[in-house]
Amino acid sequence: MTQNNHLAPQVQPLVQPITQLVEQARGQVRQAVNSAMVMTYWEIGRLIVEHEQQGEARAAYGKQHMQYISQQLTACFGKGFDATNLRNMRQFYTAFPIRDALRRELGWTHYRSLIRIESPQAREWYAQEAASQHWSARALERQIGVLYYERLLASKNKPAVEAEASKNLAPLTGTVKDYLRDPYILDFLNLQDKTYQESDIEQGIINNLQQFLLELGKGFAFVARQQRLRFKDQDFYIDLVFYNFKLKCFLLIDLKLGKLSHQDVGQMDTYVRLYDEQQISDDDNPSIGLVLRSEKSEAVVKYSVLADNQQLFAAKYKAYFPTEEELKRELEQERLHVQARLEQQAELNAELKMETGE
Repeated sequence: MTQNNHLAPQVQPLVQPITQLVEQARGQVRQAVNSAMVMTYWEIGRLIVEHEQQGEARAAYGKQHMQYISQQLTACFGKGFDATNLRNMRQFYTAFPIRDALRRELGWTHYRSLIRIESPQAREWYAQEAASQHWSARALERQIGVLYYERLLASKNKPAVEAEASKNLAPLTGTVKDYLRDPYILDFLNLQDKTYQESDIEQGIINNLQQFLLELGKGFAFVARQQRLRFKDQDFYIDLVFYNFKLKCFLLIDLKLGKLSHQDVGQMDTYVRLYDEQQISDDDNPSIGLVLRSEKSEAVVKYSVLADNQQLFAAKYKAYFPTEEELKRELEQERLHVQARLEQQAELNAELKMETGE
């Protein structure tokens, strides 16, 4: 041992690059195996679909055919070729008919989640996000479950929604609203008994920071918890602070229980003003303030500084995983509010044109 230890300073610099090389090679092997599996399953799906279409009615190609194929393949190769998985392969080819469009970053578990999405636009969007953001299969499944794509659309105005629907994929426009959601789903905090306090939510987010960053969306990084701001002889503490590298600005979050109040909005307005004065650099954009309440108040949203300030927002959070029907109702309500604001703005613009004689 002593003899080996005295050699450590000489050879240790060589050990690390060799270790990295081996780990890289293992990763490449795993990726190669994964890609080969995905391509093989796609080809199996293609063969099944093409065989279906050779004069035999689709309805006749039922359980017995799949069961027979499953038995033969299982006898040859073992597990992985049950009838359900074969149907998944057939659906895989149907949902992604162009082989070159498959993403090598995604595994079979990713694609099993993607093929369940009915909308081709949503399916393609989720596939692109999962690949570019390096989502795990579990992360992708959760984002599909909380209707990430649909909530993104709901955060935009009606023309933007229509424009996105007319394209295969529409990139974010770079506006703040594109990066914020309503509601936020905090089911990973496991706050089921409804006796939790604001401190429990804050601690839960810190303990599950990776999942909260996923829920926040693109480009966010954690900065601070209970960050202090001082003004004269008074201290203010911001619950959570994040930074968005795409928007190049800070996001200040205030966590509250119950219904949104004017006091919440006024307090966040103060936080944002102080933060911009004391913390941001010359190359940062103005900070965003987000009040997260368990309940929203449309009256407060409409008749407060929220209606005019482009950097202040309020959103609702849910401490449990809602049903798809509940989420769809939330989205529909949000769309109606957005549409109402657009119509009101259009009326104001029309009146202004009439007054100016344009």
